[in-house]
Amino acid sequence: MRISLLRSDPKVYSCFSYLVRGDWNAIPDINTLVDVGTDGSISVELNKISTGVGKRRVEQIIITHEHFDHVGGLKKIKEMYGNPPTYAFNKIQGIDYQVHDGMNIKIGDEFAEIIHTPGHSHDSICIYFPKSKILFSGDTVLFIKSRGGTYSDSYLGMLKRFYKMNLNAIYAGHDVPLTENINNLLSFSISNIENSEIIN
Repeated sequence: MRISLLRSDPKVYSCFSYLVRGDWNAIPDINTLVDVGTDGSISVELNKISTGVGKRRVEQIIITHEHFDHVGGLKKIKEMYGNPPTYAFNKIQGIDYQVHDGMNIKIGDEFAEIIHTPGHSHDSICIYFPKSKILFSGDTVLFIKSRGGTYSDSYLGMLKRFYKMNLNAIYAGHDVPLTENINNLLSFSISNIENSEIIN
């Protein structure tokens, strides 16, 4: 699996988008765009990437949640790349299929699991690749830097679940990819939450 980070026009507030491909751009691989940003300007970088002979550059799109900086450019991107099927937790305008917690979907040359992670928004999802131990986290907050505040028991459980996955990398919506010390950071977050107020 290969992952390319795509940045939007720097003058426009937007998230990071990612193009996920298979290692060899093989025909069965599914070129997948994770989030599209605000205005379609990711197409500048997207069009420079080799995505396989005889393959569509974007074969499907997955939206991590419906905030404008992640989904605002969807109409333009779909028009540019042949109206690829689009997945999200909520079936808002431009979404063809709804995903659900525990759903498996092929992305690039691997299968990934959809994990519903409400908190940042009610429809937030993460995308987990068990084979590569990679997580696309969207805007789900995974790192808590200090004690204090109030957290739900389900949020703490989610962080503990991610800790047990022994992740190799996290690709977030607004931070550079993280490929080192992930469990140390998650452990620190868990400790901070356990020393804060936890509600059911």
